[in-house]
Amino acid sequence: MKIEPKIRGFICTTAHPDGCRENVRRQIAYVKSQPKTDGPKRVLVIGASTGYGLASRISAAFSCDAATLGIVFEKPSVRGRNASAGWYNTAAFEEFAQADGLYAKTINGDAFSEEIKQKTINMIRQDLGTVDMVVYSVATSRRTAPDGTAYSSVLKTTGGTYSNKTIDLTTRTISDVTIEPAAPEEVEATVKVMGGEDWEAWMHALKNAGVLAEHTVTVAYSYIGPKLTHPIYLNGSIGKAKQDLYETSQRLSREIDGVDAYISVNKALVTQSSAAIPIVPLYITILYKIMKEKGLHEGCIEQMYRMFHDKLYAGQPALDQQGQLRLDDYEMQEDVQQAVMQAWTTLSEDNLAQIADIDGYWEDFYHMFGFNVSGVDYDADTDVEVSIASIQE
Repeated sequence: MKIEPKIRGFICTTAHPDGCRENVRRQIAYVKSQPKTDGPKRVLVIGASTGYGLASRISAAFSCDAATLGIVFEKPSVRGRNASAGWYNTAAFEEFAQADGLYAKTINGDAFSEEIKQKTINMIRQDLGTVDMVVYSVATSRRTAPDGTAYSSVLKTTGGTYSNKTIDLTTRTISDVTIEPAAPEEVEATVKVMGGEDWEAWMHALKNAGVLAEHTVTVAYSYIGPKLTHPIYLNGSIGKAKQDLYETSQRLSREIDGVDAYISVNKALVTQSSAAIPIVPLYITILYKIMKEKGLHEGCIEQMYRMFHDKLYAGQPALDQQGQLRLDDYEMQEDVQQAVMQAWTTLSEDNLAQIADIDGYWEDFYHMFGFNVSGVDYDADTDVEVSIASIQE
């Protein structure tokens, strides 16, 4: 069948297997073009199918020659309908890893569940013995906790209303948006979904099961951003969750012998999550324009390779004063942020094309789902039923 992108709001409901495979191939090719990393050898990636999690798995496998076990929550093809992009990404990753003689297996299911944690422990025992790195990269808006309570996160402030510019990326129109403050119970729910509770549960489960190596590194991902986005992000409901994630990293390092837990603060990128946050997409389009002009732009794979090679496994970890890895260092350079703020204050629909990289934003958006990738024949009939040989559900 011929597959075309179907956009609904800030998500695409279709995915192209050949485009996803090509995206994965290019990320692998980038890592292979860089110097090898003397890093971990048995890596568990929780949330391994897209974005930073996928890039982490690729970097571990192809820079460190690591065996990788990935936890994903993706949809296979059913009755001729395409699978999710993460499913196709995972299939492609396993294909390329196994062609290079690398161990790569995947478990498909809800990472928040006790069932998936136990399946993971069993597979580590059976195949790997222990893991020496755990990447926690779960991105979702909902979570069902072990007691059966369902929580949903919100994108709100915590200190009163906040108004600023935003953009409708489809019509390329700029307008003002006002974000309302979250109620205390909404903040609590957001922390439950996006904070560190499940990461902590994973690490204790793995430790208690005896499947962590004598020295294990674990990392989770966060974002800080500029003052412009602080009311909606850093100081908003999401920021409260990320603060909990940071506090969890400190606690894990203190309480679990042999574990060093870190937060990697990453750069603003086009993701399904960031596309849903008011103000942030407009900021990203301006940031992209400036960072590309300065030769500083990075995607997920460039950052995750740099995290492994330059930040985590180049002798002593390169940390800021709070003990965090800073992969947003290029984004937060003073000259970059000054240029962003200057553009922000002069931005209008008349000069949008000169100031913001809207085309670059859409290119990254479509690429997430395997569309608009050069070299892929989108007019050809495509087999949507792609299998993953190792997958357990």
